[in-house]
Amino acid sequence: MCARFFDRFFKPRPYIVESPPPPSISHGPGTYMPEFKVKPYFLVASVEMGNTTTKCILTGVNLETGMSYVINKTVKMSRDVRKPKPGETVFGETLDGTRLTRESVTDLVRDTLIQCLQEAHLEVEKDLDFVVRSTGVVAAMDSPDQVGDFVLALASGCLNAGVPPRRMTPPMSKANQPQRVQPFSYADKVVFIGAVAGVIPPVGSTGVEMVANEMEGELAMAGIKEGAKWTPVDFRNPCVSIDFGTTLDGRITSDVTPDDPNPFAKTIGNFCGLAGAIPDAIVKGTGLVDSQRGTALDVFGDRSVVAEFALKGQSNVVKEYVDRCHELIDIRVVPPERKRFGRVPVYAAVAKESGVALIGCDAGEDGSNLEKLKEIGHEVYQNHNLSLLNEVIDRVCARMALRLVDVTREEGMVYRNSSIGFTGRAAISGRKPEYILDGITERKLFDNPVDHLVFVDDGLARGAALMARCMNSLGKPKNPIGGVRGGPCIMPRRIKAGK
Repeated sequence: MCARFFDRFFKPRPYIVESPPPPSISHGPGTYMPEFKVKPYFLVASVEMGNTTTKCILTGVNLETGMSYVINKTVKMSRDVRKPKPGETVFGETLDGTRLTRESVTDLVRDTLIQCLQEAHLEVEKDLDFVVRSTGVVAAMDSPDQVGDFVLALASGCLNAGVPPRRMTPPMSKANQPQRVQPFSYADKVVFIGAVAGVIPPVGSTGVEMVANEMEGELAMAGIKEGAKWTPVDFRNPCVSIDFGTTLDGRITSDVTPDDPNPFAKTIGNFCGLAGAIPDAIVKGTGLVDSQRGTALDVFGDRSVVAEFALKGQSNVVKEYVDRCHELIDIRVVPPERKRFGRVPVYAAVAKESGVALIGCDAGEDGSNLEKLKEIGHEVYQNHNLSLLNEVIDRVCARMALRLVDVTREEGMVYRNSSIGFTGRAAISGRKPEYILDGITERKLFDNPVDHLVFVDDGLARGAALMARCMNSLGKPKNPIGGVRGGPCIMPRRIKAGK
């Protein structure tokens, strides 16, 4: 009894970031206006089509403070994309088999972006500064190269919504930026060379991307770095950033010594494979959702927490089911001969040649064990209840996250000054953050694990806002994103390197 009381009230809690909307400013009795309407804000729309959801998240960066706020969020289920029309070419599928054409993706993106702006009472031409597009739908593609076709479809949707091309590409100079933004821009002192959040992306010797969802991993890393600004955690290089959406992505960055002439960290590792698709498979076995297109979100939402009394005396039962699930889950460095891992197209041989560790999560080989996970989900629900199923899923996901960290550590890519961050529904909902923190603490990676660990909501959208800032050289030296944990801003070194 005393132990449970201590755990509940005194055990360290992980930092879970959900930033508030921008504050309002009063202009007299009864009159309030959102701060972004009257102060210097940089408004960015993140448009992302994933295997489960398609989102447009509108963020505003206060250029005076460098802090980002979520202004509005519009979320649709990707499975509800319209069916292909006669004459349209299917170029990909989501993990649940929903067929996609360039035209259907374009229409869904257009409608989602327009709806998001209308709900916020904003106009594309008047209010929106930048749009960043990304996708996690990579499972039915033959190689990482094909993601380019998908990104073009996303761009077409943005164009059809009225977004000018200049708001999707870096400006040529400071003079090309809006007048209100120019006082906060360093575009006349530094050049954007593709580094986002102080990290250079990995490129193989042949110039190809090593994993299909490379950009998604880049945005997730940037978003976790931005989200950590709402906590006391100094989440800068070196870091391990993991996105547990339906598919897995993320990055591992190197340490940078103060005397290194190159101020940017390198990408020394990438994550790929399945993440939320694994709890989705478990839930599909219950019969509570569609056996092909259902997800854990349909049953539990994104904030479910099981009451302790509902599981009293059943911890051994939960552990048995979790062990059985993990016997079906494969987490390791992707072998160089593999062309896919967890259904995600990869160039594993290129990654190995380039010295980049490609760490994957799979269920069997390319999801071959997902049906067996469905069977376990059926057994749990039939023999017990929904609360126990929820606990099994939280424990399964937490152990997946910890196994990924274990492989990263075995590869020598976790340092004493590293930080570890998670985003995505399969890592930040329910009690998963609590269980992950417990596991990190048990591993004794850090003296004070809470100071090295963050969980961030909407990592991709935050990353899109930060990428837009990087493209426009809207740095904040007094509140830096780039550089090493505990170190100064790298802006002076960037200016010096450019001379």
